[in-house]
Amino acid sequence: MTTHAQIMALKEQMGKTIIGQRDVIDRLVIGLLANGNLLIEGLPGLAKTRAVKAMTKNLEADFSRIQFTPDLLPSDVTGTEVYHQAGGTGEFRFEAGPIFANIVLADEINRAPAKVQAALLEAMEERQVTVAGTTHKMPPLFIVMATQNPIEQEGTYPLPEAQMDRFLMLVKVEYPPVEDEVEVIRLVRAEEHATNAPDGKPQEAAAVIPQQAVFDARAEIGEIHVADAMDRYMADLVQATRTPAALDEELGRWIEIGASPRASLALDKCGRVHAWMAGRDYVDPEDIRAIAPDVLRHRISLSYEAQGDGMSADQVIKRILSLVALP
Repeated sequence: MTTHAQIMALKEQMGKTIIGQRDVIDRLVIGLLANGNLLIEGLPGLAKTRAVKAMTKNLEADFSRIQFTPDLLPSDVTGTEVYHQAGGTGEFRFEAGPIFANIVLADEINRAPAKVQAALLEAMEERQVTVAGTTHKMPPLFIVMATQNPIEQEGTYPLPEAQMDRFLMLVKVEYPPVEDEVEVIRLVRAEEHATNAPDGKPQEAAAVIPQQAVFDARAEIGEIHVADAMDRYMADLVQATRTPAALDEELGRWIEIGASPRASLALDKCGRVHAWMAGRDYVDPEDIRAIAPDVLRHRISLSYEAQGDGMSADQVIKRILSLVALP
């Protein structure tokens, strides 16, 4: 089986568990192959956690879930030095925290205070953790997938812009269509029946995709051709968020702060993964336009006027895409 076929098999297996969220599955796989961290945003019960678990179930990877709460401490995430005594002598040994896994689910990340959120920063950006002056490297396959509820304000600590910028994409999970919700009901009913039936036979597990397939895919994605015109198109899109008035007077009123250079880098990474998943060896404008909302929506700050006009970040990005000239 080719590397591309293995990754497509991973998507297919995830789709059997997550009904009606094909775009979410695509974005999770893109984040995995682009070697970036994801922020998954949606209302309760929309299968955010289930989607991440579906990936780890079908991928050869260690999984760790951290439930963020207001009383969480940084050492609860990173680990700490513990004193061990034996034979009359003692020494401090590092006890690794749950951050040391291949796929880390930071559940409801905005429920923990800033010092705990910051404990993730070094791991996310540098792929290492420093405790008591000693640096501990993360495993070669490492990705943080954080979830948050966009409407709750009580007892939450909103992520600062600097930390939001470190997430490769902000993936939004929407309500499923009614037809898909019917399938969700049937799927969960079948799972409960298989679990509770006294003579029920366990379902055969699908073949787990090896970690090496991810590394091989990343190597192939690195060879995807990106034309000079595409580089300029990505830079123009990001520049449009910084000087919106040059494109459109209303955009100038709506955008207060534009995207950082990390947005350009994210467009390049995700665009190449999108092209590779589509079976092409080059990036075209549709690859960039497809992932632009996920890359930009958390990197632009809207003005009070935009909120007063009822404009969302996605609507503003759609307007930018319609105004920036295609290569």
